[in-house]
Amino acid sequence: MLEDITFEQVIWKPVDGAMNSIWEIVCHLLFYRKRLLMRFLGETASEPQAEDNESTFRLPTEMFQNWKETKQEYFYVHRELEKILEKSELEDLYRQIPGERSLVLEMKSLALHDAYHIGQIVLLSKMQGAWTGKRSF
Repeated sequence: MLEDITFEQVIWKPVDGAMNSIWEIVCHLLFYRKRLLMRFLGETASEPQAEDNESTFRLPTEMFQNWKETKQEYFYVHRELEKILEKSELEDLYRQIPGERSLVLEMKSLALHDAYHIGQIVLLSKMQGAWTGKRSF
């Protein structure tokens, strides 16, 4: 979904309404994924900070290189969370994460949160004609 999207498509916003761009949504998703990862690893000093939820959508300077870095970090954090789940025993899933609930509850919450925002990304892609009509699974 994000691999082949162009820079112009990730910064695009519809004229009507106050919708976030794809890049802004990815920044928001990355914030919460990275925060969970850092907390799970006990690296709370490295976790991202934000004044409020709205500020998690803020972009770095709109440059192609910054989009590439955001996308790479998003995929990296996703893979790291995936590795944690792969290695987790049942008791690990219910271990309390500093500042959070158990891993299993946080991952469930993250999955629902991601599904909502990924739906927005799909909608924005379709509005731009960037979503292929035929997909193979």
